[in-house]
Amino acid sequence: MSNRSTRLGKFPPLALLALAACGGAAELRPPIRDDATPAAAALASPASLGASLLRAGDLTGARAAFEAELGGDPDRLAPLNDLAVSYYLEGHLDAARRLLDEVVASGRPREQQAALLNLGELCAVEGHAEAARAYLESARGVDATRPEPLYALALLASARGEAVQARGLLREASRLDDGSGRSALIFAFGEERRHLEALAAEQAGDRAQAEARWRELAAGRFPALAAAAVRQLTER
Repeated sequence: MSNRSTRLGKFPPLALLALAACGGAAELRPPIRDDATPAAAALASPASLGASLLRAGDLTGARAAFEAELGGDPDRLAPLNDLAVSYYLEGHLDAARRLLDEVVASGRPREQQAALLNLGELCAVEGHAEAARAYLESARGVDATRPEPLYALALLASARGEAVQARGLLREASRLDDGSGRSALIFAFGEERRHLEALAAEQAGDRAQAEARWRELAAGRFPALAAAAVRQLTER
């Protein structure tokens, strides 16, 4: 039996088994923990039909699209990474992690990079900031020309009070980004998006926009992000 045939038989059953292991497709959301420092997730195929459905909030349709892509080309694991993101957005972290581990083990470099970034995000929302940083640095090492890991590292550094490092990472991410980097990012929480918008506004010298975003973040649900916002507002 060929490698391709073997892999074709593996998907989407791997995805279904991963989801079944965590209790099925109940309507959940990622956890909101006091020790979380959420940053961002990343799609490996941000221009796909599944990605469009995901951004529109149609997680069921997105999953069907990703599974169809896997059935059509099981050697291309970008849809498996993106399927994992859909599980993460519903709160199925264990299912997402199993799929991401498969992408890291068997995917192409761009797919591996996205999966490592997403494993970092899972650690970050679970309160494991050092493990999150390690995954994000590993993602950065796969391809240093891609900005997505740098955006996530900037958000993580900012949440940890490392403002100077966060600004440097964001500058480098912006320098490398041809527009495809930020478009690949997915935010499970509104606070993540506002955090990046605040940092980007600061970088652009738009103090009014930055202050508005920091104030929104200060009233958010994540203590670490709220504390980072308060620090920024106090230093203004």
